[in-house]
Amino acid sequence: MEKLDLKKVHRELFNPPKGRFVEVTVPVMSFVKVDGAGDPNTAEEYRTAVEWLYGVSYAMKFAARKLLDRDYVVPPLEALWWADDPGSFVRREKSRWRWTVMIMAPAFVTDALFDAAVAKIAAKRGTPPPSLRFEPYDEGWSLQTLHLGSYDDEGPTLRHLHEEVMPGMAVTFNGAHHEIYLGDPRKVEPAKLRTILRQPIRRAPAE
Repeated sequence: MEKLDLKKVHRELFNPPKGRFVEVTVPVMSFVKVDGAGDPNTAEEYRTAVEWLYGVSYAMKFAARKLLDRDYVVPPLEALWWADDPGSFVRREKSRWRWTVMIMAPAFVTDALFDAAVAKIAAKRGTPPPSLRFEPYDEGWSLQTLHLGSYDDEGPTLRHLHEEVMPGMAVTFNGAHHEIYLGDPRKVEPAKLRTILRQPIRRAPAE
């Protein structure tokens, strides 16, 4: 049975250059999602959300293999981040952040597979997070780069994006700051973590 790897199907989305922002057009794709707020390093809500995402995503994968004769690699964890003041990301004021953590799924995964996966994990873990859902996400035109190192060292890169790159292109924000985690912080030292930083954009209104 061939195993689908979405990172290889969408190479342009998962291989941006380090230290330079490039344009990319992100197609509509489906994700398992959970919403929350607060510092991801200390919020129990965040840890619970991630556990549910992985549990449901792997249950969907195994169900697709059994029922559809289709297999795939579960993609990396991703997260959308936003705040009333975008500068809070540059300043790393994590208690002010809101987030949606999510894991992508291929097009052949259905709502029925998701519902069955949730029921299976709920039988083990209890009541799922209220915001747990499976839905498409249309991100579109974006800028992205690869960040190498600790999450807390992202500030200068984001400042460069917000204060130089975007104004220079005459574009503005068109959605939440997006991160894709290519390294596992439980297994990789901070200096070697690889994170895609993505920002959906649109043309800035004429002054």
